[in-house]
Formats: sequence, C-alpha cells, structure tokens
Amino acid sequence: MNPTSRAAKKTDEAQRGVAAVDRALSIIATLEASSIPLSLSEISRVTGLYKSTILRLLVSLQNAAYVVKVEESKYVLGPTIMQLGLSYERANPLRHIFLPVLQRLVDEGSESASFHVRQTTEERLCIFRKNSNHSTLDRVGAGDRLPIRRGAAGKILLAFGEEFEEGSEMEQIRESCFAVSHGERDKFCAGVAAPVFSQRDRLMGALSLSGPKERFTTANVEQMKNHILSAARELTSKLGGTYPA
Repeated sequence: MNPTSRAAKKTDEAQRGVAAVDRALSIIATLEASSIPLSLSEISRVTGLYKSTILRLLVSLQNAAYVVKVEESKYVLGPTIMQLGLSYERANPLRHIFLPVLQRLVDEGSESASFHVRQTTEERLCIFRKNSNHSTLDRVGAGDRLPIRRGAAGKILLAFGEEFEEGSEMEQIRESCFAVSHGERDKFCAGVAAPVFSQRDRLMGALSLSGPKERFTTANVEQMKNHILSAARELTSKLGGTYPA
C-alpha cells in the first residue's frame, strides 16, 4: 500500500470513528427526549439509523450503563447519565455565578429568570432557571430545549449569531442588546432578553425574563429592560467579557 492510500485509509477510519460516536450520541439524545421507554423500532424511526447499527451501539452503551434495557426490549437512559448529571451539578462553576443573579432578578419582583445557550441550529437550551414568586408561571425548566426562532432569548442568540442581517429586526436587537417577544413560543406568555458575553467578548448566551403576557405592559417591559441589562452587564463582567457600549 502506497503512502497516499495509507493516509486515505487512516482518514477514512477516523471519520468512521467519529460517525460511530455521533450515532451513539443520537441514541442517547433520543432516549433523553422521551418520557417513556423506547423500542428498537422507535429509536430507529427517530434517529434514522438501521436497527442492526443501533443494536451494536447499544451493546457498548449498556456495558457502560449509559443505557439499560427494560420492559421486554425497550430502552431508557442508565445510571451513568445520572452520575454525570450529579457531577456536573457539583463541579459546574457557572451555577455559582448565574443562580444568585437570577434569584436577585426574581426577588426584585421580575418574572421568571432563565439563561439560554444555543444547542443546535434550530434549538436553544435552558441551562439555569429561577421561577418567579407569582402564582402563574410559563412552563420552562432547566434542561428544556426550545425553538430558537421563537421567543426573546432565541432572538438574542440569532442576532449575535451567523444569522445576523443588516437592516433587519436582528440589527435593532444587536444595537440595543435587548429583545422582546409576545406570544411567539406560547400564545399566553411573553418575554424579554439580553445577551451575556464571555472572554474575548464572545456571546455566551441569553439572559431572559418570561411570564404571562398580560404582565408585560409597556411600562413593565421598560422596567424589566433596566433590570435585565444591569444583570447581563454584571454577568459579562464576572465572565471576563466587555459589554457593548
């Protein structure tokens, strides 16, 4: 085998290795998104993978306890996932930065406070959440995946991402560092959001306040804007970033 062929073979093997990891992660993601155990056929339908491929990957996932078999050949996430979650909770330094700020926003009388990051091209992930003291809430929790093209937090992530277009609503959001939504994700809810930056002024995510739409009057939104921009600047400073002037 000549050097060129050998190099091509190594590249091909490396690509297959990455593909196998991607497929295993897609199985884990499918099980994570389901509230009930899934059969092989159901996993195949969601992931688009052949059943034979899934079975091979499930052997490794089960050996490492990422997946367990229940209810006659149905599958759920295994205890290793829980252990990873607990380790993340213990070790994640960001929660010690974000949660006090979110709690303060709630204590100031604001709506429920959340922090979102971009998960995929079409989804955002809520990683921190503090519910408001009001009797009615919007239904969002830490770990929830939400559409990136609906809602104030999604607008922030898009405005400071590759989708930014001059002369559009995204440009206005980018200039003001503030977004508002009324009934986009949930017709009964509204929200406001502001960007948070990290070192080298890279967008880290979107800080948001959300709740029932009737409480988002013009006056209340203006008050929320002051609170959330102040909190976003504080978080940016703690993360080593510089907030836009």
